[in-house]
Parts: sequence; structure tokens; C-alpha cells
Amino acid sequence: MARLPDRDQQIVAAHAPFICKVVETCRNEALRPEYEAVLKTAEENGWGRLVAAIRGIVAGQRDLDAIPGLDQEDRVIAEAIMRGLQNPATLPDPRAKPDPSLAAPGLAAMILAAGRGDVQALTLISNMAEQMSRAGGPMARLAAVIRPLINGEREPEVLCKGVDPKTEAVILGILEELKKAELH
Repeated sequence: MARLPDRDQQIVAAHAPFICKVVETCRNEALRPEYEAVLKTAEENGWGRLVAAIRGIVAGQRDLDAIPGLDQEDRVIAEAIMRGLQNPATLPDPRAKPDPSLAAPGLAAMILAAGRGDVQALTLISNMAEQMSRAGGPMARLAAVIRPLINGEREPEVLCKGVDPKTEAVILGILEELKKAELH
């Protein structure tokens, strides 16, 4: 797979099962009902614009700029689907777990931008936090510290209270990235 920026890699890795399922089901006419079910579920979960983009891609649309309303996450997912339809070798491994070490720099950049009033960053990170909350467990706990981080909380003891070691490592990584960025 072509080397994507870390944040894009993390988005693709997090949505790999969905990306692969869309490509698999839309390439096989016998799986068309399953494809429609996958898209219906995505639409019901608030991904209406992404579903519109996927339908456009499958119909031959290759200019994502012509599809209004895609946020960065939707665009990255749509591009991965488009690449996968053109060359299945570019598809991510749907069984691979996202690398938490890749999350810290991207999350820190979005947190910093959102804290400085960047509406697009705030929207993106809010959407990510909502998805993480729905996942439950450690992801939900990580989602719970996003708002305090945006609001300027930087105390590890406060942010890491009650989290597992892996989530703590991600939070500490975010704090380290924020510290670096705030010094410059």
C-alpha cells in the first residue's frame, strides 16, 4: 500500500473492515444485496455523505471534489475504496489493529487546532470521539479525555485516571506531542 500520512493511515486502519467489505461486495454482483446492506447501515450511522461518495465512486465518479460535504475522514475512506476498486492490492488488512503510536501525533494536532478555534478540526475530532465512544471500553475512555484536552487539561494523573496501560500510553503520547507543539 502506498505510504499515507500518519493520520490518513490511522483512519484507513481504523476503517479497514468497512473499506474491504465495500470493495468486496460491490465488485461481485452476487453480493449486491450485502453491499446495499453495508451502505444502508453506514447511512443509518451518520455516514450519509460518505455513502453518497461511495455510490458515486462505484458509478465511475473519480473526482471527490465534485462530491460536496466530505470531511477529511470521509475523504480518506472514499479514496481508500477508490484505490481498492482500481487495485485490490492497495486494500488495508481488515484484521490488522490500528497502531496506537500513530494516533498520538494526529490526535494531538487536531486537539491543538480545535483548542485554537479551528472549526474543521473540532468537527473531525468530535466525530472521531463519537465513534470511539460507541466502540466502548478503552476507546470510550480515550474519547472521554478529548474534550478536557481541547479545553487545555494537561495533567496526566487527571487524564489517565482509570484507563488501561495501552490507553494511558496513547494519552501520554498525545500529551508529549501537545507539549512539543505548544513549545513551538
